[in-house]
Amino acid sequence: MFKSLSTTRRTTLAATLGLAAALVGGSVMPTMAQDAKTVKLGFAPWSDAEFVTKLAAKLMTDKLGQKVELVQTDVAPLYQGVSRGDIDAMMMAWLPATHADYYDKVKNRVETLGTVYDGAKLGWVVPTYIPESEIASIEDLKKPEVQEKLSGTVQGIDPGAGLTRLSQQAVKDYALDDYKLQISSEAGMLTTVDRAMRGEKWFVATSWSPHWMFGKYKLRYIDDPKKSLGEAEHVDILASKDFKTENPKAAEFLSRMKVPLDDLEAAMFNAQETSYDEAVAKYIEDHPDQIKAWVGDEG
Repeated sequence: MFKSLSTTRRTTLAATLGLAAALVGGSVMPTMAQDAKTVKLGFAPWSDAEFVTKLAAKLMTDKLGQKVELVQTDVAPLYQGVSRGDIDAMMMAWLPATHADYYDKVKNRVETLGTVYDGAKLGWVVPTYIPESEIASIEDLKKPEVQEKLSGTVQGIDPGAGLTRLSQQAVKDYALDDYKLQISSEAGMLTTVDRAMRGEKWFVATSWSPHWMFGKYKLRYIDDPKKSLGEAEHVDILASKDFKTENPKAAEFLSRMKVPLDDLEAAMFNAQETSYDEAVAKYIEDHPDQIKAWVGDEG
């Protein structure tokens, strides 16, 4: 649907000829005030980031007539890319705690366009079939019988994720000396969860909301009385310093885009059951007033 990072860009001459042809032929999408510069939207391979980024790209393409490239990379190069202008914008800055280290390094070289959703959180989850009398909080993981049933393992995700950094701190804060934080990936964590759930085995995994896994599995967060994993977060859209000047219509659109958390989790689950393209199309169909507010007069 969208051009990849490796796609060869059109030459200036080709773009000029294409514009001229459109004008002579009566113009394609005459009401759309398209920005000339292709927008590069970056995202890490996490389900919430992938959905909102592909939703934005679809609307920018169809409603604004804007050329879009999607750039998938890891978190650290994503922040670096936006700060250097190699990537125009990212829609997954988890603040104030999760991505604090990354954001502090680039905050003077990027611009915040807005918050795409509120109420995000990080935490450790267990299946609901584990009684709360056995595991209610992270403190309970120190019980010998609990540690044995969990095989002394906390299932983690990517090594560069903010959740991983905070989870490593939680292991220290709660003196879980005999536990191993299993560094993996989102896919690896989900494989572990799926396998354990099917066998009704005990596990504890690092997780976050929004996430489609809460629509598929019966999970609950365990308490974090020391607040090692932070509290409620907001997820912001960051852009390069020149983005508003070079792509004003796209910047205005992104600054208006705000997705309710419940809507996002439902859409993410739909994406897992079908595909991201289908889930994006259904979201647009089911939320016409929301989309109209984001697009503004350009739609």
